Amino acid sequence: MNATALRYFLEVARTGSIADASARLHVASSAISRQIAHLEADLGVELFERRPRGMVPSYAGDLLARHAQRVFLEEEAIVTELKRLRGLASGRVRVAATEGFGMSLIPAAIRSFRDRHPGIRIELRIVAPAAVTRMVREGEVDIGATFSFAPEPGVRAMGEGRAPVLAVMAKDHPLAGRPVLSLAQLARESIALPEKDTTVRQLFDIACGLAGVVIEPVLVSNYIAGLWAFAAEGGGITIASPFTVHASTVGHPVASVPIDSPTLDQRYYQIQTMLGRHLPEAVYAFATHLTGIIKRMDRGAEPPLSSAGQEELS
Repeated sequence: MNATALRYFLEVARTGSIADASARLHVASSAISRQIAHLEADLGVELFERRPRGMVPSYAGDLLARHAQRVFLEEEAIVTELKRLRGLASGRVRVAATEGFGMSLIPAAIRSFRDRHPGIRIELRIVAPAAVTRMVREGEVDIGATFSFAPEPGVRAMGEGRAPVLAVMAKDHPLAGRPVLSLAQLARESIALPEKDTTVRQLFDIACGLAGVVIEPVLVSNYIAGLWAFAAEGGGITIASPFTVHASTVGHPVASVPIDSPTLDQRYYQIQTMLGRHLPEAVYAFATHLTGIIKRMDRGAEPPLSSAGQEELS
């Protein structure tokens, strides 16, 4: 198959339209249409369903898109390996993460990783949990850091572990010293929650429903740092994962308290890569580095913020 035709096809599959693919590739729409027509003629199948609002890959198109994505990712990995053999300490790592990971943990991991590998360029995108997995599966990014309730198809979990939901509040909050809090106790407080597209909110709502507890949040936001600041300023209580609960990483002194609900312990963090993909050296090294940091945090250690911590985890 013609590599140019495959690239054009893959961009149309990603964007859903020849016009959008043309704009992203800086190639005439007619040239893209012609290449896709040749590809369909050569293969003897229709790769797209032509609809009034765009083009959707057919079943055959989905199969070819997955194949093409792997081909181009393998090509990138080979080029990276060849550069390494020439002694070039360079490379690119594309990461997608939820905001909870992106607030502090991943930036700290990037800093400590680049202390030893300054030639590696890292791109970080913050998106919703489901989007992280989709981007990894489709090859838009190399590594995903997200939360999930179950194994995800099409991705490999290089690192995985439980990510319970904690109550977060100002250190001088009356409940800050409690060893554990019930959902009924939280229902009597001012609660700030993330939006419903986050796994932490979905799990919290399920737990409340199972316990028969009704909680009406006083604040709902898609900005976790804002919820965190609201709690730190004494406005109320919010919820977060252990990866977010490190006062020194976000600039707000807070306390975290476990919530007495087995449901809130049913979430997992995952460091994801594409299933079956041979990872470029830089990607594998950063994924391993990030996973090591999280495992260390699971054992109760602080995140790698100090220079001493960075040296130990590099």
